Amino acid sequence: MTTTVDAPAAGTAAAVQACGATVWLTGLPSAGKTTIANELAERLRAEGHRVEILDGDEIREFLSRGLGFNREDRDTNIQRIGFVAELLASNGVKVLAPVIAPYADSRAAVAARHAAQGTSYLEVHVATPVEVCSERDVKGLYAKQAAGEISGLTGVDDPYEAPAAPDLRIEAHTQTVAASAAALHALLTERGLA
Repeated sequence: MTTTVDAPAAGTAAAVQACGATVWLTGLPSAGKTTIANELAERLRAEGHRVEILDGDEIREFLSRGLGFNREDRDTNIQRIGFVAELLASNGVKVLAPVIAPYADSRAAVAARHAAQGTSYLEVHVATPVEVCSERDVKGLYAKQAAGEISGLTGVDDPYEAPAAPDLRIEAHTQTVAASAAALHALLTERGLA
C-alpha cells in the first residue's frame, strides 16, 4: 500500500523562492521607487530569494546609452527593461524595476510580454505628489528644470500617465520606507510569490 505524504513546508518555501516575478515600480522622479526597491530586495534576499534590481538610471547608462527622452526613445528603453525583466523572472528571479515609465501603453506592452510568457508581473504605483518629489529632488532635476537648464521633466513639463488600476498604490510620502516595502511584500505573499 502506498501512502501519500504532503510536501513539507520547506519544500513549499523553496518553490516560492524559486518562483520568479517582475515588480514594476512606476512613479515620478524622486518618488521613492529605488529606495523602496532596495528595502524590499534586502528583505527578499534575507528570505532566500534571488533578486535583481533593474534601476532605470543604470539601464540608461549601460543598456540604453544613446537614447534620448522623446516618446519613441522612452518607449524603446522601457521595452528593453521589460524584456530583460521577463527573461530574469522566467528563470526564477524576483525582478524589481524602479523605472519612471511615464506612458501607460509602454507599461501595458511590458505587462503583455509577461502575460504571453506566463510570467508573474505586478505594477506598483509609487504615488508621491510632484510637490513632494520636487522638494526631495534627489538628482537635482526639478531645480535644473526650474532654472531652464533642462526640459521634458516627467510630471512637470512632460506627461506622466499614472496607472489607472495598479496592483498596489503606495503613498510613499505618508509612510516610512519600511512600511512601503512591507506593503509590497504583503502583496507578493498574497499572490504566492514571497
